[in-house]
Amino acid sequence: MKKVTVFVYGAEQVCPSCVSLPSSKETASWLEAALKRKYGEQVDVCYVDIHQPVGEAEAAFAKRVIEEDLWYPVVVIEGEVVAEGNPKLKVISQLLENMGAVQKV
Repeated sequence: MKKVTVFVYGAEQVCPSCVSLPSSKETASWLEAALKRKYGEQVDVCYVDIHQPVGEAEAAFAKRVIEEDLWYPVVVIEGEVVAEGNPKLKVISQLLENMGAVQKV
């Protein structure tokens, strides 16, 4: 399996609909820790601030998050939105395993 990058798009300010949830950065941090524990170097997690994206692809998707009022954090794998607002590790793990990720023993 090639290395997969999980993008977590969000902002410093918590989404108004997600006030009781962790911030986007906190979500990216726990997601990275959980996925690295489970899959090791097969997976990377990249946090993208929607107000200060780096790179053309990230800027284009950040614009989409803002224009479409997506609930952030928005988790994206291979260009596909896999979670909004409150991502579920089980759903993300299942998708990664369907892509060929193998759990560490």
